[in-house]
Amino acid sequence: MKQPVIGVIGGSGLYEIEGLTDVSEVVLETPFGDPSDAYITGTLDGVRMIFLPRHGRGHRLLPSEVNYRANIYGMKTLGVESIISVSAVGSMKEEIVPGDIVIPDQYVDRTHGKRASTFFGHGIVGHVQFADPVCNELSSVLVAAAQKVGATVHQGGTYVCIEGPTFSTRAESNLYRSWGVDIIGMTNLPEARLAREAEICYGTVALATDYDCWHDSHDDVSVEAVIAIIQQNVATAKNIISTAAMMLAGQSEPKNCACSEALKFAIMTKKEMIPAETRKALEPIIGRYLK
Repeated sequence: MKQPVIGVIGGSGLYEIEGLTDVSEVVLETPFGDPSDAYITGTLDGVRMIFLPRHGRGHRLLPSEVNYRANIYGMKTLGVESIISVSAVGSMKEEIVPGDIVIPDQYVDRTHGKRASTFFGHGIVGHVQFADPVCNELSSVLVAAAQKVGATVHQGGTYVCIEGPTFSTRAESNLYRSWGVDIIGMTNLPEARLAREAEICYGTVALATDYDCWHDSHDDVSVEAVIAIIQQNVATAKNIISTAAMMLAGQSEPKNCACSEALKFAIMTKKEMIPAETRKALEPIIGRYLK
């Protein structure tokens, strides 16, 4: 089997991956604009990895300013087959203690429609299945990797994605808790949707940093508190990434997930009706279905 190309999208506090060798930077222009930053490519213990800081180096981009389409499109053109997303989140459950790791398997979208969430449009219509929004195989590897490095990890859970950049009101926080969500963040949608359209496996390593503002016996969420927990957790996150990468590279059986064929029955538009410009722009994503 060929060695997988693993992409890592780093969130708050994770702006680089130590230990990469043969490092180079790739600056891409995409039909959807510029990605958040240059892609850092290299190898980690023999595994090819491509890293992108979601908010740009120096943390310059708001969650709603991140060009998610360009970021995922770039990963696709660079040959990435699996994306490990690292995100700081608030805990909405007593048992998810700040400092814990969560590998969510569901999402609720509470963004305000400001974020482009699909590659389709401009003359082509497609509808992908998104009932199970993460790759179960990749997520299982992430859980196993977290356990292997000694992290306290919660398998599964629902991530509610809010627009930001402000944190929730107390009423909103309690409303989300009444829905049964487990964690709250600002970035994983539309990232997960676009990864599915691009036929890339996607999984999240969520770093719980606080109890949002619902917990009466804890201080309300603050940037200072978030940064303090992130600094503790970043080393753990990096260990999880490197361990997961080795596990993925060492798999002897081919992937059994449906992520790599998510578009097989999704495109509704007749091939001859797709505009040439749109066809060219989406070639890395839909090209094999238009031959």
